[in-house]
Amino acid sequence: MTCTPSWPNLRGVSEFILPHVRNIKLMQDKDFYECAHPSEYGSLDMYKVMQALYDNGFDGYIRPDHGRFIWGETGRPGYGLFDRALGVTYLKGLWEALSKR
Repeated sequence: MTCTPSWPNLRGVSEFILPHVRNIKLMQDKDFYECAHPSEYGSLDMYKVMQALYDNGFDGYIRPDHGRFIWGETGRPGYGLFDRALGVTYLKGLWEALSKR
């Protein structure tokens, strides 16, 4: 499965958009669960998700969205710090790759 959004050109409107970027794993009967950001863990091609933003001129902030609890972390469900930190680092790496192609 790939993500090919049909957004209008984002130049000039990106200050109003705060994408929440997260990979998901699609299950049967339209169920899904949130998984780690890299494409290999979910059903979305995260490179193509970021490419759609990049190619349409997005220049705002991107949120790595919810974080799972990993490495024994506890706290408010959906806001695992370590997983979100790994996610933003991964997304930043994809963005850098896109900017250097």
